[in-house]
Amino acid sequence: MARDLGCLATDLDGTLLRSDMTISERTVRALRAASARGTLVALATGRPVRWLQRVYDQLGASFPAVCANGAVVYDPAAGKSLHVNPLSPGVLLEVCERLRAALPSARFAVEIEDGWLLRHEVDYPLRWAAGDPAATPVASLAELTSVAAVKLLVRAGQADPDELTALVAGCLSGLAEATHSSSDGLVEISAAGVTKAAGLAWLCERHGVPAGEVIAFGDMPNDLPMLEWAGRGVAVANAHPAVLAAADEVTGSNDEDGVAAYLERLPSAGQLTS
Repeated sequence: MARDLGCLATDLDGTLLRSDMTISERTVRALRAASARGTLVALATGRPVRWLQRVYDQLGASFPAVCANGAVVYDPAAGKSLHVNPLSPGVLLEVCERLRAALPSARFAVEIEDGWLLRHEVDYPLRWAAGDPAATPVASLAELTSVAAVKLLVRAGQADPDELTALVAGCLSGLAEATHSSSDGLVEISAAGVTKAAGLAWLCERHGVPAGEVIAFGDMPNDLPMLEWAGRGVAVANAHPAVLAAADEVTGSNDEDGVAAYLERLPSAGQLTS
């Protein structure tokens, strides 16, 4: 049974982007062809808004983005956030205090101003954010948690990301969401109920697209809620084992243009089959 493809949502790092952080011409053509047929094409990423411009430069298109794991829905054409669901200062402080008590080595950073700025503790390991002009150190936990944040970032030495995420999630007791999207021990925390699925659902409702008409692509645990919510969840071959196990289908890896290859194999333009 065929049904319309109302929305195509794709993660960026490890899914749409190749290992060299580029997007192939084949992938660009596939996404733009879907958009030209009337499909809502959406980027769904853990990245903050400020890290999207190089992606848009490669795509040559202003696709809306679900950023910060669902906390921000961004319209690049208008240059503004359409929907924001942050952690409040009170919740931020409680989360940090709980984690510091359970994990004294934990160090924190927060994405603020809808993801345009980063504040971090002085001894927080920046790693991928090293040299980011938007990153500012602060002297105290009170200052770090004084304003709402779309994401709290947690590092604790060289801990295994799956194990650290499980430990962090166990400390939160429904207070917030914990996930990860990297292999270097970074845990990403959002407000309770905020996931890529929630952000994408908000965007799809705005465009009148039901979940059954959505296909989503991803590779890491932060993609799991979105893949499970969408009518069709597709993992790239290089995905985390939990994502491979949960996906409805598996396509080629990010370096094999897996998203484009899957779209090219759809039985007819703009349709999914059950």
